[in-house]
Amino acid sequence: MTNIVRLELEEGATILFLSGDITGQTTDAIVNAANSSLMGGGGVDGAIHRAGGPAILEECRKIVLRDGHLPPGEAVQTTGGRMKAAFVIHTVGPVWKDGMSGESGVLANAYRNSFRLADRMGLHSLAYPAISCGVYGYPPQAAAEVAVCTVIDELKDARSVHEARFVLYSSEMYETFLQAAHKEQHRRNAVRWKFISVPAAVER
Repeated sequence: MTNIVRLELEEGATILFLSGDITGQTTDAIVNAANSSLMGGGGVDGAIHRAGGPAILEECRKIVLRDGHLPPGEAVQTTGGRMKAAFVIHTVGPVWKDGMSGESGVLANAYRNSFRLADRMGLHSLAYPAISCGVYGYPPQAAAEVAVCTVIDELKDARSVHEARFVLYSSEMYETFLQAAHKEQHRRNAVRWKFISVPAAVER
């Protein structure tokens, strides 16, 4: 059974951590770790296009024709196609070079701009993958720390979104993100945060 941990923040905001297939999530939107061409690819990107069907690619083509390639750190939305989520929010993470080429800022922007787009759309929940941790080569621990910190900050100021999920493709990545959340709690001295293990069936 998939492990799921719910982190309860202040004022009703929550973050869920789980390992599994992001394409099956029931959130209002799922975030796609896309490439700048928006034409699909491997990993999470390819899985989302396969699960959602051709309607996603059709909308992506229209976006690229209108606006050009999507710059790293920016975000756009399309339909969710055949998936349970109504929308896909596409964002482009950084390619890891050496950690001193602005990667952390671009990665934070990818999470931040995806979240803010969902908030402007009036959505209540969205699910993230581990952006840039696949072929883009971002070290998982460093990526998790940026992701968790950024999403917590956004949840504090959100008008509409009150739930974010990190849906990780392996148990190792799940543990890495969960550890990053505990580290962030300690860093902020957030004694009111609560980590709660929940049955997988409750969230499906």
